[in-house]
Amino acid sequence: MIAQGLWSALHDGFMTEPSPVKKWKRLKLPVVLLGLCIVVFVMLRIFEHSQVYHPRRGLDQSGAVLGRAWEDVRFKAADGVNLSGWYFPAEDGSKRKEYVVLVCHGNGGNIGHRLDLYDALLQTGAGVFAFYYRGYGLSQGRPSERGTYADAAAALKWLGDRGFAASRVIVLGESLGGGVASELAAREPLAGLVLLSSFTNIPEIGAELFPWLPVRLISSIRYDTHSRLPGIRMPLLVMHSRNDELVGFHHAEANFRVANEPKIFWELFGTHNEPLHQPDHFLKGIEALLTRVEFSPEASPVSARQ
Repeated sequence: MIAQGLWSALHDGFMTEPSPVKKWKRLKLPVVLLGLCIVVFVMLRIFEHSQVYHPRRGLDQSGAVLGRAWEDVRFKAADGVNLSGWYFPAEDGSKRKEYVVLVCHGNGGNIGHRLDLYDALLQTGAGVFAFYYRGYGLSQGRPSERGTYADAAAALKWLGDRGFAASRVIVLGESLGGGVASELAAREPLAGLVLLSSFTNIPEIGAELFPWLPVRLISSIRYDTHSRLPGIRMPLLVMHSRNDELVGFHHAEANFRVANEPKIFWELFGTHNEPLHQPDHFLKGIEALLTRVEFSPEASPVSARQ
């Protein structure tokens, strides 16, 4: 009887359902830790997005500033997002009228802040089409890596609807736009690719800019031009300055090393936001690519460092 009573007491002590208070005490620490992890994760994602994208809405000035024919374009991405851009046709009679440069802009501002770039490109005799990513300028939506890829694809389709074959489109990616342009070049048989003041990929440059964060481990935005270049086979122009204070010169060198021929390395001399610090020199680099596209696509690499 005594043994039976002792067993009954032990059984009741261990097997009785704990009270709600005891349950909460047991779960409180794991729940708090889980909540903190979720908060940290969300904050890191918000921080990452805010560092990669610096959109500016509205329009400070129009393409009319260049004093030549242009169109204010409206078109849609495949997912239905309404986009906007500017198209500057080549001059009548230009020997390069069948070519157009598709400009993928950087992460800051919008296309209204790059009129000097379009003006320089138009001097080559080719046309220019500059578009806003979603969330920038007059385009709807919110920027994202997948979204910017869809926007570039939609811009290329718009050019196709205007009669430009992909083989007559040169895509130019400025800074962040290099990641967008390289993705388009990896999927479409374009005439050529220009990487202007661009980087290898977001995790690498992020780790350089924020060395106290495990960027390579937590980055969800890639824009990995470096890994795409070995699979891209078209004339390539890499343009970069040693004075670039944001994207180190070594990014351009790394991209150029892994790229296929024909390829051209053209050293610039301004800061990150001054690719046209020496306009004539910049234009010579673009001309070198266009000549390669037109006449000698299999020529050996070219380097301009003076």
